[in-house]
Amino acid sequence: MTSRYDDIFAESLDALKAENRYRYFVEIERLAGRHPVARWHAPDGPRDVIVWCSNDYLGMGQKDMVTYAMAHAVKTQGAGAGGTRNISGTTQPLVALERELADLHGKERALIFTSGYVANEASISTLAKLLPNVKIFSDSMNHASIISGIRNSNADKVVFRHNDVEHLEELLAAEPLERPKLIVFESVYSMDGDTGPIGPICDLAEKYNAITYLDEVHAVGMYGAEGGGMAQERGLQDRVDVIQGTFGKAVGVMGGYIASSDKLCDAIRSFGSGFIFTTALPPGIAAGVLASIRYLRKNSAEREGQQRNVALLKELLLEAGFEILPGDTHIVPVMLRDPGLCLAVTSHLLDKHNMYIQPINYPTVAKGTERLRITPGPLHTEAMIRDLVEALKLSYEAATKKTVDRIA
Repeated sequence: MTSRYDDIFAESLDALKAENRYRYFVEIERLAGRHPVARWHAPDGPRDVIVWCSNDYLGMGQKDMVTYAMAHAVKTQGAGAGGTRNISGTTQPLVALERELADLHGKERALIFTSGYVANEASISTLAKLLPNVKIFSDSMNHASIISGIRNSNADKVVFRHNDVEHLEELLAAEPLERPKLIVFESVYSMDGDTGPIGPICDLAEKYNAITYLDEVHAVGMYGAEGGGMAQERGLQDRVDVIQGTFGKAVGVMGGYIASSDKLCDAIRSFGSGFIFTTALPPGIAAGVLASIRYLRKNSAEREGQQRNVALLKELLLEAGFEILPGDTHIVPVMLRDPGLCLAVTSHLLDKHNMYIQPINYPTVAKGTERLRITPGPLHTEAMIRDLVEALKLSYEAATKKTVDRIA
């Protein structure tokens, strides 16, 4: 049965396709023990491909200790949580995980959500509603969940230029000192691969009576002596009021959280509808996350291996003549600056070279800054990295030739 409004939906989808912005999903099957190799269920039959854009940055999603902890918890405690945290979902693995997270970040308390997106949306909107006449200061490159949380709060807000501390101070100084203020920014910006000026922003927060809310989703597990993130690496955890993170990236599982003071977390627990009315993370997921975080706190081999591979890939891409953004993180943005070219290159990589990278187009990034976002991990080999660069060169040449032929 079709909807009476399907013609309207089809028109909108056709416009996306005409602009090369339609999102095509590639069906891949993750293979435990073989990451970054996965099985692509292609139209002509399954074949193995190498994944170059996974957010399972360190391969923790296939780690034996993680999968065993999940399987054991499912076998002993069942598949589901049994309800919201209030009804019956405050399971022992969740409580243990919150204690571990609070300790990891040097905070009094942590609070777990079903995803990093929900953590941001619920926490930011609730904080803003609880602080009377609060004004929110948001970095211009903040991602969608932060923007959604700010919008849902209906609070007064202003956007400061990306990583521009002087602009932020101008905006803060324009407000009465006694007015509550909330500065929301990220430690690692996932599309450009650059980092936020955490220390200088904390200085401004102290000077102008503001709370700092730091999104560490692309840094938890990746940076710091225990994988606590960029604030931990820079010795600034105690100066950040709220640290937000995810389990769906370097930790290798799923879910999200905040870590902060006991009273702040309790307030969001008590007033945040995105927390109150959502079924809790199942015990199996919480147990897997706990095993992953405990491992990453004591072991740095995965982080070090990834950093070596990132450095090699950047070196080879520059030698090959590709434009990459000069970030200082594990994210390698290869700038193609055209949505059609991005799609053509990634399609050729997959079809001809069995390499999987998703194109990044508007609205995820601004028009004219379309790119490939590559995230090499510790389980990619040097041979894989060299093969990728060669395949990228061939795919780029094939894609640009097709474009020229089409214009001619």
